Amino acid sequence: MTRTIVASATREIAIGFDQPFCVIGERINPTGRRKLAAELAEGNFDTVRRDALEQVAAGATMLDINAGVTAVDPNATEPGLMVQVLQIVQDLVDIPLAIDSSVTAAIEAGLKVARGRPLINSVTGEEDKLEAILPLARKYDVPVVAISNDETGISMDPDVRFEVARKIVERAMDHGIRPEDVVVDPLVMPIGALGDAGRQVFALLRRLRDELKVNTTCGLSNISFGLPHRHGINAGFIPMVIGAGMTSAIMNPCRPQEMEAVRAADVLAGNDRDCATWIRNYKDFRHGTQATPLAPQPDANTRRRGGRAARLGASA
Repeated sequence: MTRTIVASATREIAIGFDQPFCVIGERINPTGRRKLAAELAEGNFDTVRRDALEQVAAGATMLDINAGVTAVDPNATEPGLMVQVLQIVQDLVDIPLAIDSSVTAAIEAGLKVARGRPLINSVTGEEDKLEAILPLARKYDVPVVAISNDETGISMDPDVRFEVARKIVERAMDHGIRPEDVVVDPLVMPIGALGDAGRQVFALLRRLRDELKVNTTCGLSNISFGLPHRHGINAGFIPMVIGAGMTSAIMNPCRPQEMEAVRAADVLAGNDRDCATWIRNYKDFRHGTQATPLAPQPDANTRRRGGRAARLGASA
């Protein structure tokens, strides 16, 4: 089975088809959040701290970290801000992180201070991105998210998106990066604008699982963009993509309806051993009252370790 290993300073997580679904908390991202963007620009990290703690308490497996607050010379401003946010989050919580940026310098700055084995988010099929990001993934021995678009943009043809994913996996191998360290984002389209977006992604996920044998992720809420009651759509989408082979998603773990769908899908897929996570979270659920979110506990998907230093020492 394909397993993508990510780690914090002391905790290792396996993303895989036979593992509990990996929930990558999306909240530490100023895109579309004016208040957070303004705070970060001012050097105020109160919301970052609150979002980190709340997402972990709600059950996030990992946290996505994005510090892109300005389009004005981001190469000069974003790397330092990324480092600050990463260090603050790592001092608060001990789960793996995804370093999320379109600025190569910010990704490398983050990799230099990240503890354990973070995930790079992301590389595309564009030549300049491949040659900028893949060497970093190899240099720091970290996995990378591969987004299925290239210089031609995002194709509406799922077969084209599959071939872009294949290209990225093959180019990663040319750089000495194993397929299990490439997590493909097949690009989820809004169902309100593209009526077969669901069928497209389900078919793509099966091909990525069966033909390329890679783990996958997505921006989960893209599917419901523009529709009312988006959390209902998202919650229905989750077990369907998990059944089709998706192994992680960037999403908001603080939405109880969506986290219930994740945990139920894990139970039904046989990836919640003895239903332990479900029971731990919902044993006191009564008459429609909301269960209190519980912090994740170590299980078969989580192992303690000594981070990058220990890994390098073990391989010496």
